[in-house]
Amino acid sequence: MTRIKRGVTVRRRHKRLLKKTKGFRGPMNILVKRAKNALMRAGLNSYRGRKQKKRDYRRLWIVRINAACRELGVKYSQLIDMMTKKDMRINRKMLSELAVNQPEVFKQIVEEAQK
Repeated sequence: MTRIKRGVTVRRRHKRLLKKTKGFRGPMNILVKRAKNALMRAGLNSYRGRKQKKRDYRRLWIVRINAACRELGVKYSQLIDMMTKKDMRINRKMLSELAVNQPEVFKQIVEEAQK
């Protein structure tokens, strides 16, 4: 049986790996072992970051709604409670956008919830 040399395959795999780690700092984009570890960690961080981003945005929306509510003399928790009791279904993202870009519409929503 003939001998198979894997130099071409290994080089192709290494080049693919180093292409993915382009832009990493230090030896992480030059040395194959370090690049492989860095790529694994980058993948884990990006996975975790996708989950974290959702939490961060929700927190931002709540802060914006709360700030707009307090100008109208209502707390955030009270507004959400009133809206739930009135069966007004507007999600926090839309409420936040209204509070920032169209405060008069947001004020009408708060007044409707208070009735």
